[in-house]
Amino acid sequence: MEKLTIIKVGGKIVEEQQSLEQLLNDFANISGNKLLVHGGGRSATQIAAQLGIETQMVDGRRVTDANMLRVVTMVYGGLVNKNIVAQLQARHINAMGLTGADLDVIRSHKREPNPIDFGFVGDIDKVDGGRLAHLINAGIIPIMAPLTHDGKGHLLNTNADTIAGEVAKALTPYYNISLIFCFEKAGVMRDVDDETSVIPHINTSDFKQLADNGTIQGGMIPKIQNAIEALDAGVKEVIITKATAIDGSRGTKITK
Repeated sequence: MEKLTIIKVGGKIVEEQQSLEQLLNDFANISGNKLLVHGGGRSATQIAAQLGIETQMVDGRRVTDANMLRVVTMVYGGLVNKNIVAQLQARHINAMGLTGADLDVIRSHKREPNPIDFGFVGDIDKVDGGRLAHLINAGIIPIMAPLTHDGKGHLLNTNADTIAGEVAKALTPYYNISLIFCFEKAGVMRDVDDETSVIPHINTSDFKQLADNGTIQGGMIPKIQNAIEALDAGVKEVIITKATAIDGSRGTKITK
């Protein structure tokens, strides 16, 4: 079975030209099959403010009302996604930008409004791994924006980490998958202010202990939960690392 590298990159990296160029150079140099999932939250917040639309966050997650849905559709599916695609084409990478609605690759449902109404936010029901594999086998590199659809004509804002995990699971019948979550930190760290405190290896029981004692907290908890679920579904390896190390040579490796 051929290898497929799935890179999920946080919004901060793709929104600054210098860090984006470094990332795309490194991504272009990854050999074999590959796929990129990106965020774009800071750009969405910025453009929303310019349009006079207030950003509301609950526990680090964006509340997406009708106006904010328009903004994230423009920013994620347009501005950020097409900028990445164009810059990869300049590096001779045959990239194709996708939301979940394109080719019906990711279908979701609107999250229940209890206990918090997040608005037009989607929880994933199904990823069509066969269609994505068809594109990849044709030499096309999918660049996936954090938007899905409900099959009834509505786009939904969807967490990019979740998209990366669910896409990885759906592609396990077709490839040996390395899933790499990259962001501005060096990995999962014992001390968030100390780049040298990276925990090189975390398994399921380590994770419970580290979450219980507060070493791992905030947005890192769902990131590692996504990683463990992906491993349970057959993904070969999951690495959390700095955006300058997407070759998987450094960072934190998550195992069962």
